[in-house]
Amino acid sequence: MENLLIVGCGDVARRALPELQRRYRVTALVRSPDPAIDAAGVGQIAGDLDDAASLAPLVGCAERIAHLAPPSAGGTLDTRMRSLLAALAPRGRGAMLPRRFVYLSTSGVYGDCAGEWVDETRPPNPRTERAMRRLDAERALGDWGERNQVEIAILRVPGIYASDRLPLERLARGTPALRPEEDVYTNHIHADDLAGILVAALESTGARGVYNASDDGPTKMGEFFDLVADRSGLARPPRVSREEAARLLPPELLSFMSESRRLSNRRMKTQLGVRLRYSTVRDGIPRIREAA
Repeated sequence: MENLLIVGCGDVARRALPELQRRYRVTALVRSPDPAIDAAGVGQIAGDLDDAASLAPLVGCAERIAHLAPPSAGGTLDTRMRSLLAALAPRGRGAMLPRRFVYLSTSGVYGDCAGEWVDETRPPNPRTERAMRRLDAERALGDWGERNQVEIAILRVPGIYASDRLPLERLARGTPALRPEEDVYTNHIHADDLAGILVAALESTGARGVYNASDDGPTKMGEFFDLVADRSGLARPPRVSREEAARLLPPELLSFMSESRRLSNRRMKTQLGVRLRYSTVRDGIPRIREAA
């Protein structure tokens, strides 16, 4: 049984743990001891991606790595990824390197695609610093993998949702959405399906390169909010023009309304053999309570 290191043992990783623990001896990188991770039977290594010296214990610790942690907090470079890679393959040491490294990135690296269908051959064109950091991490990892002959699989992930990961507070506040004629296409993946995709990327023979980790059904952003509202008994969001949205919404929220794309998941399905449990958000969003 091989060793697996999880970097960022949050919600998605924990959903994958039952499958992962059947296949690997699992250890997680943690900033401080986590009783919940311990209770799940997962080993822990203390370390902080923002403190390069603390990552020394990671040398030779695992044959496979799943990286689900967020990038650095600011700028366009992901110093966290760079510190991790330096720790895994220190110069002048003959430590064992991982055989495969799976990284959860973001579909935001594509930038605005004007609603077009997007597959993995489309050149990245990130428009926000957070997406630029993700692309920097992808490229640093790809170069590192090529130099060290490590198999790299990058999952470009859109909006993650689950019954406990829905925009209910936003709907309760009455935050507006764009009018249908100005609305953008968004993409989603259920957290349980993403956990399954992670397992497939770690397991599938020859899995390497970039995969769009999305479900089958791109939808307009406002339609997604309408669906969540209908199934949770909340009011649908008011619709406004893009000009009005620019006055009413904070820049970060507005940035999500400025990018439109429809992700193709064909490569993920054919090469990783993924079978989605929730093909679209209509399959995955539960009916929380009946509308009044």
